[in-house]
Amino acid sequence: MIIDPKDLSIQKRHAMLQGAVIPRPISFASTVDNDGNVNLSPFSFFNMFSSNPPTLIFSPSRRGRDNTTKHTYENVKQVPEVVINIVNYSMVEQASLASCDFPKSVNEFAKAGFTPVPSVKVKPPRVAESPVSFECKVNQVIELGYEGAAGNLVICEVLLMHVKDEMLDENGNISPYKLDAVARLGQDYYTRVSGDSIFVVPKPNEKVGMGFDAIPDAIRKDPRFTMNDLGRLGNVEKLPAPDEVRMFSLKPDVQYAITSGEIHDLALKLLRSGNVADAWKALLI
Repeated sequence: MIIDPKDLSIQKRHAMLQGAVIPRPISFASTVDNDGNVNLSPFSFFNMFSSNPPTLIFSPSRRGRDNTTKHTYENVKQVPEVVINIVNYSMVEQASLASCDFPKSVNEFAKAGFTPVPSVKVKPPRVAESPVSFECKVNQVIELGYEGAAGNLVICEVLLMHVKDEMLDENGNISPYKLDAVARLGQDYYTRVSGDSIFVVPKPNEKVGMGFDAIPDAIRKDPRFTMNDLGRLGNVEKLPAPDEVRMFSLKPDVQYAITSGEIHDLALKLLRSGNVADAWKALLI
């Protein structure tokens, strides 16, 4: 299927984009207007775009059905400050409730059952139940259009972070297992970042992987190896030296795999357990 977005209705275009660009983290944005009225609303057009300066961007788009603007957008134009709260699984249903189109005078903190906590550097309160909150100043609002469903990019500079201690691992980093974050998919679907949905892909950092084209044809064409397997093999900087391969081959379990013709099966087992170096040694025997 080839789709020209101009050929779709706004509703269908919105659904197709949201169905494909997933998962999207959720900005649970707290704002105030000039009179101090508080608004709290979730937005899945959201992400981090810079660490220096620390910058988050979210988009309270114009409504597709009637081209009206959202209270969050109106508020940040009046008071250019926002608290962006992260939504985790324990609060996702409440956050969804806060997305209802309540009248401007209604406080979503009360409607959705959240606890407002005074911020330190900005006027909007933060959400006590959120595992991580960012106090931000709004540096710029970029209107992408003036018709229904047009986005409004709210560019936020983080002034202060609030992180619950229990979200941290032993190294003082935020643990995805403890955070238990949720993200939006298309339609009414969400996803939960926990358990088996979290996995590790080693990042190439300073070292440059040798690449797919450096993998011998016999391995690259072996149907037992998936494209992900080959990608991990190609991510090593260089192949092990012959002496390393010879020493590895003398191990009893490796000797057994060689004599039984299961050396590639052993390599796969090592590879998928994250031991790429030994997997290569097995493959080069």
